Amino acid sequence: MSVFKILDLVGSSTLSWQDAVENCIEEASKTVDNIVGVEVIGNTAKVEDGKISEYRANVHVSFRVKDKK
Repeated sequence: MSVFKILDLVGSSTLSWQDAVENCIEEASKTVDNIVGVEVIGNTAKVEDGKISEYRANVHVSFRVKDKK
């Protein structure tokens, strides 16, 4: 039997929402093992002088919980 845990995270990028998601997964994988999926919950952005200056992606990252057997 497999058990999964879900983390709520926010990734950011100055390039795009896709890059924000990829940055989020890349950073999360440095401290979380067994990441198996991501669900994009929403996208937001920071605006300065009438232009998007930072893209943000709110995501659920799922990872498999290790069995202690």
